Amino acid sequence: MSVISQLPTGEGNIQNDLSAHILKPDDDSRFKLSWRTRISFSVGHVLNDLTASMWFTYLLVFFHLVLRFDNSLSGIVLLIGQIADGIATPFVGLQVGEAYSNPGQRREGSRCYSGLLSKLGPRKTWHFFGTMCILASFPFIFMPCVGCSTSSQWAQVIYFSGFIVIFQFGWAAVQVSHLSLIPVLAHDERSRTELTALRYAFTVASNITIYTMTWVTLGVTGAAQQVVGPEDTSDFRDVVLIAVGIGAIFSLLFHCGVDEVKHNQVYHSNKNESNSPSAMKAFDWLKEKQFYQVAILYMATRLFVNLSQVYLPLWLQDNLKLGATSVATTPLALFVSGFLTSLAMGPLTQIVGRKVVYLIGALIGLGACFYVWFGHGEFFQSYGIYGVAALYGAGGSTMLITSLAVTADLIGPHVESGAFVYGAMSFTDKLSNGLTVFLIQYLHPCASCCPDCKPYYVMILALVCGSAALLALMSLATMIPLDIGVLPKGYQRISSDTEDDVTPESNQSISVMA
Repeated sequence: MSVISQLPTGEGNIQNDLSAHILKPDDDSRFKLSWRTRISFSVGHVLNDLTASMWFTYLLVFFHLVLRFDNSLSGIVLLIGQIADGIATPFVGLQVGEAYSNPGQRREGSRCYSGLLSKLGPRKTWHFFGTMCILASFPFIFMPCVGCSTSSQWAQVIYFSGFIVIFQFGWAAVQVSHLSLIPVLAHDERSRTELTALRYAFTVASNITIYTMTWVTLGVTGAAQQVVGPEDTSDFRDVVLIAVGIGAIFSLLFHCGVDEVKHNQVYHSNKNESNSPSAMKAFDWLKEKQFYQVAILYMATRLFVNLSQVYLPLWLQDNLKLGATSVATTPLALFVSGFLTSLAMGPLTQIVGRKVVYLIGALIGLGACFYVWFGHGEFFQSYGIYGVAALYGAGGSTMLITSLAVTADLIGPHVESGAFVYGAMSFTDKLSNGLTVFLIQYLHPCASCCPDCKPYYVMILALVCGSAALLALMSLATMIPLDIGVLPKGYQRISSDTEDDVTPESNQSISVMA
């Protein structure tokens, strides 16, 4: 049973009527989600998951080892994408929020756009636009420059930048619109947890699919015992085309199975029937201290997760000189470990609370950093690398799932500006990741490959990832006395299943968080 925060009387007091509509949604059939809707929603991010797995795990591998770009230019390519994504996310968030908060304005603009808004809803409309952008651009990022493969590397960077900007805009549109659907479809903590769990399950499945395809493709072509090189160009092309095809099918299933317009009507009906809290406009969040605390937590978490995912394959190739299939099998171990760890999060959260669960995840992640720093020898190269991957996977998965749950707690019932919050969080994530990777590549001791590469990637995985985990812990420490989502007078929310007061009912489904 959810509990209500102690609210002041007067403006912002929503204890009386709102509890009948938000705390007990199961009493109203309007709030019940069919399994068709749940599964259809959960697969709506598969295209993003597949392409993100390729982007973070193999972009530097492809440009540095296959196309033979030097380290700094490879970093610039990734930085361009992260900046484009960082700019696009708050823009899309504002556009979705504007279309949602002002239905009357949907008739303005082009007839095509207003028609899609009316038939699909603002979130699904932007999801559709984003999907088209990804399908049209992403395959070209993992193929040699068409008609300019012999041009200078800077000329090729300009060529790839166009496709990267289109892809990242589309990726941001799909991510923000899909995440902001969660509070609209699910009106209580338990339902939100179920949707998040199913969504993350398909994220794990998508990553496993990419690594399995890469493993099989590199193995079939006889590259299993070789370092990745230009001869593997066709292998990456095949993997990316298959991935985009699979993602397109799941995106179609999402659009056929989720009716945003109907759920928007239910939300507005409920909002009109109850004394809802004052609406939080996009820029109202910028005045809230909790907004920045959660943003730092999410940014540091993404830094840890993404940097470990980006530099693990390069560490295996440039430092340990392992076979090409290691760039698939080791990340595969990382995500399998993350999936298995997430199964225990429900019972653990029920016992110790959300903040302690995050602390445990960060400590596991720091353990991975220590293992990379001190690990050496034949046993470590043969078997220890999978222990490293397992620790990074367990720690990163725990931190990421918990940080997303904290973000949902922050938004609470203020779904009208939820897209902006997710967009702002993603902005800090993309910009920090892009700048960090660029600096790492720019400061690389050699342009291509040399003996100095060996200790460099060890330092990145151990010291930089470790610093990100420590930053996350410092942000977490500032939240210890706080009830996330309890905002000042006029913007109060219902405190549902807070991190330190978790009920068995609300956590039944967290145990399947994957």
